[in-house]
Amino acid sequence: MLGAVIIVPLVIFRAAFVGVVAVAVAVGTTEIIRAVRLTGVRVPAPPLVAGALAMPPAAYAAGTTGLVLTLAATIGAGIAVRLAGPADGLVRDIAGIGFVAGYGGFPAGFAALLTAPSDGSWRVTAFIATVVASDVGGYAAGVLSGGRHKMAPSVSPGKSWEGFAGSMIACMAMGAILVGWPLGAPAWQGVLFGLATAGAATIGDLGESLLKRDIGIKDMGNLLPGHGGIMDRLDSMLCTAPIAWLLLSAFLG
Repeated sequence: MLGAVIIVPLVIFRAAFVGVVAVAVAVGTTEIIRAVRLTGVRVPAPPLVAGALAMPPAAYAAGTTGLVLTLAATIGAGIAVRLAGPADGLVRDIAGIGFVAGYGGFPAGFAALLTAPSDGSWRVTAFIATVVASDVGGYAAGVLSGGRHKMAPSVSPGKSWEGFAGSMIACMAMGAILVGWPLGAPAWQGVLFGLATAGAATIGDLGESLLKRDIGIKDMGNLLPGHGGIMDRLDSMLCTAPIAWLLLSAFLG
């Protein structure tokens, strides 16, 4: 069902896909805000959620300039609202505003940028499929090998070096196929894209695990029963989106 929500608008009307991304990251931003507030950091929800909702469409309509300007406006609006509150912890709260704006809506803007070229549907497909391949390959390799060599046991006990090797192999294969066939790039560029995706996706997953461990929560939300919140599903993709956009832009123009 979730796959259909993503794929159907991507194929039929790419602007609708950007809308799906915007709504998803806006919901995810509310989860980030709730988590950050558990640490005592005061971040205003309305400007940050509105900014997360606006950044993907701004990127789609006006490119990187629109994305950066919307990020700046979001942070500025968040600071303006926060200045109306108490003076204690102001610097800490401003840092929290920047973190929330940069963690959700900003990288989602790069997913929107991927859709802008004429072959944007295939670029997004390559991006999403390769991130999924990282998860599937890592899980399969970890289970089959027993995952004896842990990457970061204090942060994410399930992550192993064997699983990471599986992620890299799966991503290289998927990248070579999707970047090399429908997008027409050399296979070595697809392999490089896969390697970068495997690394970024793993960092995104570990980064959110570290954040949740520091805050003392198991999941970022409970919107998806059995899977946590939206951000628990988007962590790898959000971290990978800027790198995917940068590499595919360099390879394909």
